[in-house]
Amino acid sequence: MKADSHWWQIFHDPELTSLEDRLVNQNLSFRLATANLAQSRAQLIMAGAERFPALSATGSYQRSQYSTKQLQEIIGHVAGGIAKSEGGSIGSTVGPMLQDAAGGANIPLLNQWRSAIDATYEIDLWGRVAHQYDAAKADLQATDEERRSVLIAQQADMAHGYMSLRGDQQRLKILRDNIKVLTQIATIAQDRYRGGLVTELDVDSAQARLHDTQGQEAQLEQAVAQEENALALLLGAPPESLNAELEKNAGVPVVPPIVPVGIPSELAHRRPDIREAEARLRGAVAEVGEATADFYPKVTINADFGFQTLSFRDLGFWNARAWNVGPSISLPIFQGGRLYGQLELKKYAQKAAAISYQQTVIKAWHDVDNALIAYRDEQLHRQGLQNAVNDNSKALMLAQSQYRSGLTNYLNVLNAQAQLQSAQLDLANSDATLATNLTRLYNALGGGWEDALPDSRDVAKAQLASATPGP
Repeated sequence: MKADSHWWQIFHDPELTSLEDRLVNQNLSFRLATANLAQSRAQLIMAGAERFPALSATGSYQRSQYSTKQLQEIIGHVAGGIAKSEGGSIGSTVGPMLQDAAGGANIPLLNQWRSAIDATYEIDLWGRVAHQYDAAKADLQATDEERRSVLIAQQADMAHGYMSLRGDQQRLKILRDNIKVLTQIATIAQDRYRGGLVTELDVDSAQARLHDTQGQEAQLEQAVAQEENALALLLGAPPESLNAELEKNAGVPVVPPIVPVGIPSELAHRRPDIREAEARLRGAVAEVGEATADFYPKVTINADFGFQTLSFRDLGFWNARAWNVGPSISLPIFQGGRLYGQLELKKYAQKAAAISYQQTVIKAWHDVDNALIAYRDEQLHRQGLQNAVNDNSKALMLAQSQYRSGLTNYLNVLNAQAQLQSAQLDLANSDATLATNLTRLYNALGGGWEDALPDSRDVAKAQLASATPGP
């Protein structure tokens, strides 16, 4: 049977539905997971950029003076070219320049202006860049699944906390009614003791029963207050902010007789923690490939085209153009064992990821099996408690009938009523446990797997906007 992603709606509780709807936008753990996903997406963009050429615009200015030796070599090289072109004569211009350079006199200061477009591109011969991109992509997928896990866990915690709250509120109501009955029983016991009809032991027993129940009332009041605060925390709200909304006792939501939980064999496709572990394993494999590629030569093509001149006003003229193109090769020869250590690290990380994946799958099956057992057994337990309530209801009706007929005293009626309330307390506790076990079952089965999550980019933008102070 197909399960609705908004599985809490099977309880038909408007307040629970409202809390779950608000949780998606207000829960801080989920917002943090969304921010982490945005970081992983940015990391993937950075890794993907390595697959393409990098272009950059550069500009530079440099003021320099050549050494005498350097200038002699430059002029000599130029003179050789001129002499070759003019049939052996170096000309009237170059001759004096050589003489000045030889004497070290009149060496000019040079202003060099340059503007260019530079390009670099790594030829991915060994798959280093491809493995790096695959690792980043796997990390994004794992972070996305981690985000899903956070939401499902928070949704289950909300439903769990809500069931516990409603159960304790129901028990508190029954307990207070029970205290009224026990107070009457204690009063009657005292009256009968003064009349010599019962012993002091009967009075002490009645008082002890009353005081014990009053102590339970204080414990339940504390539990209700803490559970209301826990629900507020899940919504990122201050303590006691939901008290007014939740103070009305709506009772424990009724568990439907037929529960759509899907097919457990689909577990691997539905549990985000399994998909996350699988993505982590793929990423670890890719990182081993990247570390292996670091042992091989890195071939990069470098090129630039631009303008270079000694005068700023000549910059940009076509005859001032200059260009360079050529490969560069980098081969690690000695790294002190760093590359080997890095490769070993990645290999062991891959083994750890494989073990983690296996552990996650096995744990998931245990979670589902335990949740199914708990849900099934609590159904049987509740049925027994329901029978006890029915039997105690009949006993109370019989005691009331006998009292009206004068066959018994009112104390027996009160005792029967107290016994019924005690059974009702146990039943209310079982109702809350049954509903809670159902929420745990949905959590174990992967929660809302049928529906897509809100787009993390939209959520991240909304969070950024809400966090940005106004003008």
